[in-house]
Order: sequence, then C-alpha cells, then structure tokens
Amino acid sequence: MPLVQTDDIETYYEMTGEGEPIVFVHGAGGSHGNWHPQVKHFSGRFRVLTYDVRGHGKSGGSDRKYSCALFADDLYELLAALNIERPVVCGLSLGGMISQEYAVKYQSNLAGLVLADTAVATALTLSDKLQKWMFPPSLVKWYIRRKTPEDYARWSFKYFDMNDDVREYLIQEQLRMDQVEFLKLMDAIYGFKLLDLASIKVPTLVVLGENERKAVFPHADKMIELIDGSKKVIIPYAGHASNLENPDEFNQVLNEFLEHVF
Repeated sequence: MPLVQTDDIETYYEMTGEGEPIVFVHGAGGSHGNWHPQVKHFSGRFRVLTYDVRGHGKSGGSDRKYSCALFADDLYELLAALNIERPVVCGLSLGGMISQEYAVKYQSNLAGLVLADTAVATALTLSDKLQKWMFPPSLVKWYIRRKTPEDYARWSFKYFDMNDDVREYLIQEQLRMDQVEFLKLMDAIYGFKLLDLASIKVPTLVVLGENERKAVFPHADKMIELIDGSKKVIIPYAGHASNLENPDEFNQVLNEFLEHVF
C-alpha cells in the first residue's frame, strides 16, 4: 500500500501516468477515489496524483487540532517526498480550501490552480454569517454526536441538489470516516478564513456546478475579484460534486485549462 510519511502521519496516495503533474484534493468525508473519472481521463497524458487528506480514507489521523493550513502543509510534505515539482493543484469543496492555503503559502511549487465548488471563508456574506451564528461549531459537533453516523450523513447531503447516485456514493464515503476524525474536521472547516488570494499569480480556474447552492456563487465571484487573471466556468447538469456529476464537461474544461498552463 503506497504510504509516505508527512509530518506526524502516514499519507495514502496513488500516482498514475507520466508527464506534467496534476494533484487532485478531495472534499470533506471523501477520499482519493472521488477523482476516479479524472484519473481515468488524464493519466494517459499526465502524471496524476490523488491522496487521502489527513484523517480520511487510508491516511492517518492525529490528536492535533485540524485546520486547512495543516492540511496544506501535509500536501507540501507529500509533494516533497514524491519529488513532484510545479504541479497543477485541483481541489473541490474542502479540497478547494486546502488548495487555496497551499497556493498562498507554497506558490513557488505550483504551476496552476483549480478551485471547484468551494468557498473563500466560512463566513463571507451576511447569509454565511447568520448561518454560522445560528449553527456554531459547538452546536454542529453536538448534533453529530447525537445522531447516528448514517442519520447525520444523510442529513448533511439532504440540501445539495445533486445526482442521486452521486449523493449515495458520497454518503457511503462519509460513513467510512471515523466519527472522531469527522468531528475534528469541523474545526478545519469552521476555522477557514479569507486568505491573501491577491498574492496568487499562477493561472487559476474557478469551477462551479450550475446547481450548486446559491450561497457558494459569491465565493466564486470573490476568487475572481482577488486572483488576477482567473477565470470562472459553470458546469451544466451538475451540483456540488461537479467532477462526478458531469465528468465529461468537467474534464473538457480542465483539459483546456491544462493546455494553457503546460
């Protein structure tokens, strides 16, 4: 099993293909397998790296407080251990938050950035702030502990407009995650704040499914506003998991971006 030491944990990864490197970073409760349509499509022309974020899948967890900055440090350590230089990093949802942290801190080892169905902060708009006030991390954690893992997983995906098969797949993925690790993940998500995105100077693509929650669109607009030269693309017939719901369109958009970068 391909494991590499990254700081205080072992990180599981899979690497396929040869050529310029692309790194895919999955969302909360997911795993490296969430990118299977992209691995299949891109590994014929690129070196494709997928991995399990700390506490997810086959990667180790730890007793440390989790943050997107810590997860970005893990990614840096992983790339260094595998001798991967100047990749395109593509992150979805939580993976997009991690990718932003990585791009701001480790831009010298980055060729391009793809931010898919993600946010620039836990609370950007007034609507975000009200929701965070109504559902603070302590209450969310209490709710997770009170519910069975399956009840919470189904509740957490209930309000996403997405393909039913994809929804069920992601629910089952989340159910594989240890509840203690999932609770620590809430610290990373709720603690995520707006970064110095204007410092990002690499080519950047912002992607959203057309059926993504309306609250996410202002976050994409903020990315476009702050990252010079960035471009936004809407994926039709897709919601929060645009890479899985409409992989053909997602892959085509990413193809065009990679041609520009490499």
